[in-house]
Amino acid sequence: MSAENSDGNISVPLRNLLNSAHCVRDRVRDGESNESDGVFNLANFWDTLNQAVMAVSQEATKLSLAFSKPPLPSQQDTEKLAESTMKSILTLSMVYYWLPKSQGVSLRRQVRDATVDVLDGVSQLVEVILSSPLQSLSQEQLTTTGTVWSACDQFAQLPKDNKAAVLMVLSAQMGVVKDALEEIEQALSEVQDPFNDILDDDQDGDEPRGNQDTYWSDKDRLVIGPCHGLIKASAACLKKMLSSVKANGDVTTPLNLSQLDDLADITKEISPGVDDLALCLYPPMDYSGVESNVTKLAALLKKVLEIIRSSHVCGESELNWVQFLDGAVDHNLQKAKDLIQQDS
Repeated sequence: MSAENSDGNISVPLRNLLNSAHCVRDRVRDGESNESDGVFNLANFWDTLNQAVMAVSQEATKLSLAFSKPPLPSQQDTEKLAESTMKSILTLSMVYYWLPKSQGVSLRRQVRDATVDVLDGVSQLVEVILSSPLQSLSQEQLTTTGTVWSACDQFAQLPKDNKAAVLMVLSAQMGVVKDALEEIEQALSEVQDPFNDILDDDQDGDEPRGNQDTYWSDKDRLVIGPCHGLIKASAACLKKMLSSVKANGDVTTPLNLSQLDDLADITKEISPGVDDLALCLYPPMDYSGVESNVTKLAALLKKVLEIIRSSHVCGESELNWVQFLDGAVDHNLQKAKDLIQQDS
């Protein structure tokens, strides 16, 4: 018998809590922060935010335990539980709104996403309580309670300023590009057929597979060379940018904060560009698609390098690798185009 079906009076405060939690989540996800005219104390913000997160975790635990075994809480107790849970999530959202964009858009996005995860977790828990049998603590209720705890725990790993937030973005992008690079290098290491391990070979003896669309031609492999070089340049750019932001990133002025956010935003475009290029390299190779994607990725990398060059993270030593990679991008783009257009 579910909490909803066993006592209609008990389900009402839970339904109200669920609807309110959804509203708070939507406002946090889509709303704007409150800009402060005074000096913003980031350390104080984190202390207060962590306290608010802990309170939500505790209220979610109390709510889950109250509905984990018979007897059901009374209507009055249910109302108190719903009220205290609602108070905790309202406090969490209010503290989140303290964080102004002037502290960095990248930082605010990550705090916002973590806050939304907590609010989603609480909503899921209430939904499960409303629909789960009361006879015992259901696996689903255990799972959703754990989801709230995990969402709250992730606040300890959040970046504490915009520089740290941008470094997290760069690291994540570097990981994705590195994976794509390793995948294409693995495919290139195959002697003939990149689909050797996933396609059935019905040919007897040493006869080649009938479907030549699963093979790279000699020209294909030549074209892959500079495309591979461009993907390597993407990985190198991210690695060098990460080091530069670590060494030179500054969050003490609005301009520098904005430049870090610009780097984070443009960086997020690199991995999709790398993926698009890598995917079109597999046989049967469409040269027009390869040329289009190699041109797009090269243009993006040139834009990234220009943003780095004009930002405060680029000192004299950084200028050397920026210029080197800029030349490498031009070289690989031109070589790829020449090979594609050869004999066409």
